[in-house]
Amino acid sequence: MRNLVIAEVGSVHDGSFGNATKLIELAAQLGADVVKFQTHLAEAESLASAPAPAYFTKESRLDYFKRTGFSTSQWKELANHARACGIMFMSSPFSLEAVDLLEEVGNSIYKIPSGEVTNTPLLEKIAGLRKPVLLSSGMSDWAELDQAVEILKRCGDLTVMQCSSIYPCPPEKVGLNILTEMRARYGVGVGLSDHTLGFAAPLAAAALGASVIEKHLTFSRLMYGSDAAHSMEPQDFRSLTMMLREVWTMRDHPVDKNDLGEYKNMKVIFQKSLVASSDIPAGTVLTPTLLAYKKPGDGIPAARYSEFVGRRVNRPIAKDTMLFEADFS
Repeated sequence: MRNLVIAEVGSVHDGSFGNATKLIELAAQLGADVVKFQTHLAEAESLASAPAPAYFTKESRLDYFKRTGFSTSQWKELANHARACGIMFMSSPFSLEAVDLLEEVGNSIYKIPSGEVTNTPLLEKIAGLRKPVLLSSGMSDWAELDQAVEILKRCGDLTVMQCSSIYPCPPEKVGLNILTEMRARYGVGVGLSDHTLGFAAPLAAAALGASVIEKHLTFSRLMYGSDAAHSMEPQDFRSLTMMLREVWTMRDHPVDKNDLGEYKNMKVIFQKSLVASSDIPAGTVLTPTLLAYKKPGDGIPAARYSEFVGRRVNRPIAKDTMLFEADFS
């Protein structure tokens, strides 16, 4: 996978099928390559007694998953709508049953959520599908990631995503250094699942070699739910996708510093040549005081002045006349 912008919708739709449909359309309009959801099957992934994150204050976690989930037929509609909008559909499974559902829907890429990195049965099931996989790393140490990568490399197309599971993530916790470590350690593509509120982290990651950038998308940060407050609003998301395309273009087109063909005319206009600083009679031995350095740059370059100091000129040279090789005996 190369140079992909993922619009992470997650559960921003808050259970509204209409909102989910419109978020797909919005992601496509804003230039994303992939629109990503989360597929939660409440009873399959969690006990009723499991502790909930702090943001579940008005309803239980299970009630939230049940309320915001979609039926298999609705998931199919969303996937088909994404394809019709020209954007790739993807959803993260949080259970083995969710993988089965997404296979029926036609999920073409799998994203392993940070909390599922140690769920070996889930990893093995997804690896066996031989589809591209994005592995998030937000809650895992190197040993846990090593084990997950070893399993998921069987899929044949693995990208490991640096992620800090902090919402919102401050700059000092982004971990850009880990991108380089991951690439060297695993020999696979790397990406960033970004939880900051701005542009700097994804752009810096792209410049450092991240080929996949995931950013949360919302209609408004004022929407209800776990993700909206930490997501990017449409106008900023559009700007981000444009900036990422530019960064990837820069990164994918290395410049040869010795190829100066495009600067040939500019060198003449802006660089300096050796010029007589005063009238120089024929036979004079050139000294530094007899030289000036002026545009244009199509004579003897100023950088070569020492080669001609001490040499005798073979013709009279008027002040402000450019010097040439033929002027010296």
